[in-house]
Amino acid sequence: MTDFPKNAEEARADRDVTREELTETLDALGKKMDVKTRVNDNLDAKVDQASAKISDTVSEPAAEKFRQATEIVRANPVPIFAGVLALLVTIRLILRKRSSS
Repeated sequence: MTDFPKNAEEARADRDVTREELTETLDALGKKMDVKTRVNDNLDAKVDQASAKISDTVSEPAAEKFRQATEIVRANPVPIFAGVLALLVTIRLILRKRSSS
């Protein structure tokens, strides 16, 4: 622990250093707490990796179509997820009906 400042000038300098340290700490915590930005950054990296693999495996036009599709899903996630959920429920109902027959 540091000694108590002996004069007003040392106290001001100590206060300023502490203020800068707190600001840096709060900025770092704010970045860690910004989950949406972190998820988007991670998603962007994963899309780039997948696009590169598609480009290497299939073709560059296929990779471009994949990028466009991911942008559409990111721009309109609710309708896409609702459609997928409806499809899954329909499949589940069909399988349940077949197994009971």
